[in-house]
Amino acid sequence: MANIDVVNFKNEKVGTVELPDAVFGQKVNSPLVLQVIKAQLAGKRQGTASTKTKGLIRGGGKKPFRQKGTGNARQGSSRSPLMPGGGSCFGPQPRKYSQQTPKKMVNGALRSVLSDKFFSKRLIVIDRLELKAPKTKELALVLEKAFKTDSVVLVDRENADIARASRNLPKVRFLSTKGINTYDLVKYEWLFLSKESALELATRLS
Repeated sequence: MANIDVVNFKNEKVGTVELPDAVFGQKVNSPLVLQVIKAQLAGKRQGTASTKTKGLIRGGGKKPFRQKGTGNARQGSSRSPLMPGGGSCFGPQPRKYSQQTPKKMVNGALRSVLSDKFFSKRLIVIDRLELKAPKTKELALVLEKAFKTDSVVLVDRENADIARASRNLPKVRFLSTKGINTYDLVKYEWLFLSKESALELATRLS
């Protein structure tokens, strides 16, 4: 078990919390993290790229020129991939890029990233993620003045005010505890966990 300070949104210490080594003290498995991130990004691809083959292009029923005597290679259709304006050969077609990633691998990658944030001292546990007003300006001011950063992923159980306030900040992301994922934890420099979400993740990933 490792002790970590619990602070408020003014970056003032208000207590401590114990985090299990099974979740926040693991050896970082970089290849696993990379594999899970690749699978996550692959699942976001639309896969709608589509090219027309010669059978899908209109026209081309007439033989473009006679078989012999022209010096050109023989052609049976002006829509052949060999002809200008013809179809595409071996072009992209609609497909799914999603990859099936076992749950144990996903959880293992999360443990690695959480441990890395803890070891690099980029993890902050906050007593309560509360603002005076659910405004973007208010959240930006808190992050800039109290924590001297603007690249943050905020994690809480459910927090509509923080979600609304962080929506227009390009380097700030809010995630619910259920929606926490490897890619966002790696993308943003700092990880802010509410005390409740830290304990919930410790229980879920142990």
